Amino acid sequence: MLTDITLGQYFPGNSFVHRLDPRTKIIATILFISSIFLAERYLAYGLLAGYVVLITLVSRIPFRFVLRSIRPLWFIILLTLGIHIFMTPGKIVYTFGPLIATMEGIRQGLLMAFRLVLLIVVSSLLTFTTSPIALTDGIEQLLNPFRRFGLPAHELAMMMTIALRFIPTLLEETDRIMKAQMARGADFGSGNIFKRAKNMVPLLVPLFISAFRRADELATAMEARCYRGGENRTRMKELQLAGRDWLAAFTLILIIGLLGYLRYGG
Repeated sequence: MLTDITLGQYFPGNSFVHRLDPRTKIIATILFISSIFLAERYLAYGLLAGYVVLITLVSRIPFRFVLRSIRPLWFIILLTLGIHIFMTPGKIVYTFGPLIATMEGIRQGLLMAFRLVLLIVVSSLLTFTTSPIALTDGIEQLLNPFRRFGLPAHELAMMMTIALRFIPTLLEETDRIMKAQMARGADFGSGNIFKRAKNMVPLLVPLFISAFRRADELATAMEARCYRGGENRTRMKELQLAGRDWLAAFTLILIIGLLGYLRYGG
């Protein structure tokens, strides 16, 4: 289960999406996530789904790899679906004790669950197609205007990227420790909630020790390479917008415009 979480992983490639400027991809991801909430009609959701499928095809990321990003969050998706089905008033479809499922609730629940799926997939595509270094540079460039207000743009971007980068590593470490403890007789799946919480101690203690050790090793490695923060730092490759970035931006603006027309003008 833990190894199915793909957030923070980078899928190397040389596709059109991989070669986009990281700033373009970050802004496009934010705008796309915001535009999801403009969708109300089925045609709008179909347009969003088609756009995500197109990005996946152009980026040459295997669909099974993209779908893996959804699997760890299936519980949240199903919970969202259930809340809307049984909490939305409307035409009664089925009654199960005090729970009443309505036709309007089923429709609203499916649409909200689909929104969550689109949000997860698009966020995962950002990390799949952007290396940690490029992601750091992109975030820093976007935060640079706020440096005049005292915001440490480089340090903040570095912390965000390191945290994102080490999510897969910590998950692999958690899975390894869990299997080792289970081989020694540890039981993480039985008992009440208090017993399960107590059984997590043999997992959390070595995990925290491993995390602090990795953090110390990373700090030592950065100091050994004379890292001193973002002041007066230069880059071998400066970020520059190319024609493909403007093409990607135009395509996204067109999609958002169509969503706006379907909601307010259609």
